Amino acid sequence: MEKRVLIYAPTGQDAVLASKMLTLAQVDNLVAETAQKLSEELLIGVGAVLTVEEALSNGGLKALGEFVQRQPNWSDLPIVLLTHRGPDSLSVRQAINTLGNVTLLERPVRTLTLITSLQSVLRAREKQYQVRETDRRKDEFLASLGHELRNPLAPIRTSMSVLNHLYPDQAPVKKVSDVIERQVTHLTRLVDDLLDVARINSGKIELQRDYTTFAQVMEHVTELCSAAAAAKHIKIDVAIPPDPVVLYADYARVVQIVANIVSNAVKFTPFEGYISVRALVEFGALKIYVKDTGIGLEPAAIGRIFAMFEQSRPLSGQIASGLGIGLSLSRQFAEMHGGSVQATSEGLGKGSEFVVTLPVVTEARPAVAASVADIIGSSDQRPRVLVVDDNRDAADSLQALFEMENCNVATAYDGYEAVQAVEQDMPDMIVMDLGMPSMDGYEAARRIRLKPGSQSVLMIALTGWGQSDARQRTLDAGFDHHLIKPVNFDEIKRLADGRLAIAQGSRLTS
Repeated sequence: MEKRVLIYAPTGQDAVLASKMLTLAQVDNLVAETAQKLSEELLIGVGAVLTVEEALSNGGLKALGEFVQRQPNWSDLPIVLLTHRGPDSLSVRQAINTLGNVTLLERPVRTLTLITSLQSVLRAREKQYQVRETDRRKDEFLASLGHELRNPLAPIRTSMSVLNHLYPDQAPVKKVSDVIERQVTHLTRLVDDLLDVARINSGKIELQRDYTTFAQVMEHVTELCSAAAAAKHIKIDVAIPPDPVVLYADYARVVQIVANIVSNAVKFTPFEGYISVRALVEFGALKIYVKDTGIGLEPAAIGRIFAMFEQSRPLSGQIASGLGIGLSLSRQFAEMHGGSVQATSEGLGKGSEFVVTLPVVTEARPAVAASVADIIGSSDQRPRVLVVDDNRDAADSLQALFEMENCNVATAYDGYEAVQAVEQDMPDMIVMDLGMPSMDGYEAARRIRLKPGSQSVLMIALTGWGQSDARQRTLDAGFDHHLIKPVNFDEIKRLADGRLAIAQGSRLTS
């Protein structure tokens, strides 16, 4: 299936003729008569796609675009597009911009040219499959290695505990025991990192979200990093907001994000150095600044340090230590939470600064007495809010925020789901992302505005797109307002004009 050519040319005789030519050339192929059939067959397996310009507006561009957007990192689906007018056509330019790996052939095209072009892209596709297989074997090796390395750790730690029990007052035994304990702890973290790499690459990591505070996270991080810092007489100065900062996050992964960065700073900071960890909340996001007096980074290294297995330059006379995994995992876990990790440095010998950004639910949990239900008198009259975003973390965290304000909240993860949700229950307010696959926010808004009773719905486009044309397009589509992420909840309240009694001070964090 993965070596076949899917042909999509629903009008005329192009599909039939192309299929006959490829069959004679012994190239496996299948004709997809409809865009729906094309979508289904793409999921089964495809080596390349052959289509024609006029099929793009007939569902072809949408079906191919959705597949390309969801394809894994190793894949770059080759598409051969037959066109009459070349790249000057608007539909062709859209295909090139949307689909990426497009080969254009102007009609009329010679049979030999078509066949050799398809054979060429199929050979390139075979290289992609080889990359996939290499990645699969690497992930299996890492997972196996991690499990095999973990097996000896338990008996080592247990044996040391036996010695401590037999000789509780022996200073030499205590000294050796402390060394072994530190090294076993360090090795355990390295093994866990290896297993996390394998899990991430195989898509097996799922965040276990719950409410926690950043203070709890930093308490755990300090415990993990203090011993290594003390061994090098490095001072770690921590400053966090005095009020609770509530996260709706995977506690263990957030600890891992920060601890990996602080541990990295300890590793590359000389004896009696200094590390500053300070945090503050800005525009509904938690910013964590980790600054050290370590060896610093070359400008060229800043773009590489988050790559898997990348090793930073060690101090003079030292060899590189660690696996080069920690920073990569920190960034990936932060992005899974809807956040980011960035690094800066003034150069070698001038230290480094890492900035972690994570969405917060609110700077302090709202009191029950300040809920929307108390303000409007009855929970049966709660404002109905529909949150629409293809980024599930963004949608779910925004849903959690509205629910903490006692709103009746529904979520949709694409434009089609949003339209269906409105058909089932007309909300009072819709907060919708614009850039979504399948059906974007513009089209969803237009369809919703056609529904009876939708004219009274407050529709807010919440997006990262701030260009002037995007703003105009939102108004044309039927939105009432266009807000750029992140936005303060007070702004939502002002735009709602009293229709939603949302408590002051909450923050929108999607």
